[in-house]
Amino acid sequence: MKKRLLPLFLLSALACGAVQAEKADRNKPMNIEADALRHDELKQTSVFTGNVVMTKGSIVLRGAQLDVRQDAEGYQFGTVKAEAGKRAFFRQKRDTLAGQPDEFVEGEAEVIEYDGKADNVRLIRRGELRRLRGTALTDEITGAVIVYNNLTDVFTVDGQARAPGAATSAAPGGRVRAVLAPKAPAPAPAPAPAANLRPSTTLPSNQ
Repeated sequence: MKKRLLPLFLLSALACGAVQAEKADRNKPMNIEADALRHDELKQTSVFTGNVVMTKGSIVLRGAQLDVRQDAEGYQFGTVKAEAGKRAFFRQKRDTLAGQPDEFVEGEAEVIEYDGKADNVRLIRRGELRRLRGTALTDEITGAVIVYNNLTDVFTVDGQARAPGAATSAAPGGRVRAVLAPKAPAPAPAPAPAANLRPSTTLPSNQ
């Protein structure tokens, strides 16, 4: 029986339109720590292995191996791979209005790809993405392939495993799973003051 491919499920900023990702992150330098490094100057590629931690502004990527390359325009691209049976980690702070608690988007997957030119993050195989307000979890989604665009704050989630080498999807039956917290309702407007009525002791005469 041929397995049906599910359509893409679009979520705009995980039902939160008031905040956006840190737009300045794409222009920040990429800082990387690891146990070992192999760099190819001719190809402009670097392979970091062993307890890899990459930071770029508020973006944090962690995993067992990170492949980094830079194109002729200076854009950086990174692919983080997890140890066997584990998942790599991604986290980014979001812009919030003054007086509101900090918000973060974080996710996990077996492979995480960062595209500095398109400014998006792609979580592949056993993907899970969460939004936190302070330390409280507000929204959570899972899927085989999750793409988060930092510029537009749009999430694209595919429940069907299509990534090369992916034998199974993230959720049973290849379905997208989402838990979205409701937005706080706007305060109700104050009621209008009651009119000051005075009783009448006479009836108008008919003419």
